[in-house]
Amino acid sequence: MIRDTNLETRTARNRLRARGKPYYRAIEPGLHLGYRKSLSGAGKWIARHYIGDQAYQIETIGTADDHSDGDGVAILSYRQALAKARERMVARAQSAEGKHGPLTVRDAVETHLEFMDGHRKSGYDARHRANAFILPKLGNVEVQTLTTEQIRKWHVALAQTPARIRSPKNGKQRYRRLGKDDDSIRRRQASANRSLTQLKATLNLAWREGRTPSDAAWRRVRPFGGVDVARTRFLSIEECRRLINASPPDFRKLVQAALATGCRYGELCRLQVRDFDPDSGTVVIHISKTGRPRRVILASEGIALFRELCAGRAGDEHLLCRDSGQPWKTSQQAVPMREACEHARIAPAAAFHCFRHTYASLCVMNGMPLTVLARNLGHADSKITERVYSHLAPDFVTEAVRKHAPRFHIKRSGKVLAITR
Repeated sequence: MIRDTNLETRTARNRLRARGKPYYRAIEPGLHLGYRKSLSGAGKWIARHYIGDQAYQIETIGTADDHSDGDGVAILSYRQALAKARERMVARAQSAEGKHGPLTVRDAVETHLEFMDGHRKSGYDARHRANAFILPKLGNVEVQTLTTEQIRKWHVALAQTPARIRSPKNGKQRYRRLGKDDDSIRRRQASANRSLTQLKATLNLAWREGRTPSDAAWRRVRPFGGVDVARTRFLSIEECRRLINASPPDFRKLVQAALATGCRYGELCRLQVRDFDPDSGTVVIHISKTGRPRRVILASEGIALFRELCAGRAGDEHLLCRDSGQPWKTSQQAVPMREACEHARIAPAAAFHCFRHTYASLCVMNGMPLTVLARNLGHADSKITERVYSHLAPDFVTEAVRKHAPRFHIKRSGKVLAITR
């Protein structure tokens, strides 16, 4: 609740002098709650709405509880007046958009997805998650009637639901077997947290735009703690060699490119021949998860690989293609990855993203500074890199500290005398 020591209580308002101009308190951009005290001592609550061009529209929303307790309708306490002023702001915003019915979660989701499509790189993922996890249970619920308990039960139920797997189009949704081990539970809770984060982002956008009066219901819901950092898996050099040899030719090129760059699958799929610069030995990633382009520096093996991939090809061709000549698309790496792991006897089967972890982990163990690795991976700063990868090889960290720590060359006499008092 927005605090105001002059308006919150009857005692505080009783000390105010009567005047024609209300006492105002800003509660939202373009919205003020006012209190006008009359000579008789009975005050009125006022809502002041900014309508543009330095002009305001003022409306009386109720009588203050200066003499009688608030009933939430005719007589309003300070808290009730805050809620009423926000409700009026929401009603005005909906009326301005030509929408007179109540705002539902489905309406809020559509607005948020439009925002994601225009301002973020993850609009596709957000739409898929909304359709799969948010709209089936909460889509028809009015945002203003959402309760903390309702959202919390939805969040917990998601964590107890098995993971979805690819199903026939228009067919019945299929699910994986729900594991009971600690890591399976962690993964389901982490997935539920991501859905909760998206729901909160959706509702927060509606709240910021004045389409719902309060964000209290979802702000009180907390995500599961300590579940979002997965156990990072990486392959050994020998496992990488076996997996490369077990892959079909088109997928083998994709695997080698991933191990040479540490790039994400989507980044590799979008690469064109002209993105490789043989003079500097780098590959340019124009579109990344964070939205920031970066230049990936290649080692000698990577430079040789990309020279071979680009030889004799036009600059606007996709660098990595399937045997059919078509570029790799969303999720097409899953099946060949699973089959390659089976043939290479890598169990349990690794996901394609494991190549990124493998590249980063082996770089750390070979002594690459975390700041350099963070830049090559496209992390915002080295804190992310350190949190994920620095613990993988504590022996290498220890060795680096002992190698680079200062030495003072203090001569030791070999005789240590105790200090006597």
